[in-house]
Amino acid sequence: MARALAGVAAFVVLGMLSVGATAAPRGQEKPQQVTLIGDSVADAIAGTRTAVVEVRREISLNLQVAPCRRVAGDSCPYNGVRPPNLIQLVQSLGPALGPNVVVAVGYNDFESSFSQDVASALAALESAGAKRIFWLTLRAARHPYLTMNAALVAAAANHPDLTIVDWNVYSRSHPDWFQSDGIHLNYAGAMSMATLIHEALEKAGVAAPDVRVKTAKLPVARRGSAYSARFVGAAGIGPYRWSLLERAPAGLHLEPDGTVWGRPRVAVGAYTFNVRVTDSTGTSTTRRLTLHVR
Repeated sequence: MARALAGVAAFVVLGMLSVGATAAPRGQEKPQQVTLIGDSVADAIAGTRTAVVEVRREISLNLQVAPCRRVAGDSCPYNGVRPPNLIQLVQSLGPALGPNVVVAVGYNDFESSFSQDVASALAALESAGAKRIFWLTLRAARHPYLTMNAALVAAAANHPDLTIVDWNVYSRSHPDWFQSDGIHLNYAGAMSMATLIHEALEKAGVAAPDVRVKTAKLPVARRGSAYSARFVGAAGIGPYRWSLLERAPAGLHLEPDGTVWGRPRVAVGAYTFNVRVTDSTGTSTTRRLTLHVR
């Protein structure tokens, strides 16, 4: 029994060391704020709950989308109201804009002035404190959008804080993502744009990698003997919360912090269950594990 308890203690110590080496630094951070500014195309994300969930994984999302929004100049009217253009919105948000901004605006703008409007928008974003700007290219369903996309690429050459997220190329082979105009999104398109945005944020280190269950193997338990172990998580944004999708073997208990304790009262054998870890942003994942009782 002493050897068995020593093995459990070693597991717990090693588990805690593993968390300290890989998960705790990320787990101690708060999710980074990201403001997503869009027009009627990105508005499909706001109208699709699962798309919003996809974008906001491992970030704090401020969603600012409105039909008819333009980069500069008067926005076109929608239901009798002209939403603030990108520059006006940025100026009104001030410090609430945050350091990371995703822009999906341009479909209502004019080819002739787009390059200068983008330059003015970037100046406004930088003045408001944006450190990382992610700008989606336009789906080139109309010829002017090709020129406007080229203007975005040219702007990125002079602004190291600007990352071009190529929605045009990403969506090129998927007409099934769009409504009849080839621009506005259906459900599949909203999910796909949300996925592309999240991938860009994760690649840039703005969104943390998704939380995962690092524990792959549990120490053997002895029937009727004291048992203690702790699940280990990695990535995501801490603190983590732990739960089981099935009932724990009789006599054992799981605390929200991942600690397993008790005295197993079940018969000798193997008990398989799914454990779930959820991080502070609400992102969760599961892993199937087996506990051997002897």
